[in-house]
Amino acid sequence: MINAIKKTLLAGLGAAVVTKEKVEAGLDELVSQGKLNAADARRLARKLARDGRREFAELSNDVGEKLHDLALKSAREGQTRLRQLEAHLKKVEQQNKPRRAKPARRAK
Repeated sequence: MINAIKKTLLAGLGAAVVTKEKVEAGLDELVSQGKLNAADARRLARKLARDGRREFAELSNDVGEKLHDLALKSAREGQTRLRQLEAHLKKVEQQNKPRRAKPARRAK
């Protein structure tokens, strides 16, 4: 499960890199077409980067909380299952406990 989470996060980072490159290319294209000046393009790029970092931090926090909750739930379920198994084992041990033979009565 941890590997799946790592792969998902790495895929997200890969997408962020591609997106950054596309944003930069798009801004460069707007500057070359004269639709945006270089200073505005840099400002917009910084804003997009800042917003992206904020959203990534929020997402990371959410994922961390969800993983923490999942770990706690798993631990609780494990403890419950362990108690059930211990109770079952105790019952089986009681059923298989050798019984003392009653002393034979002496004939009178």
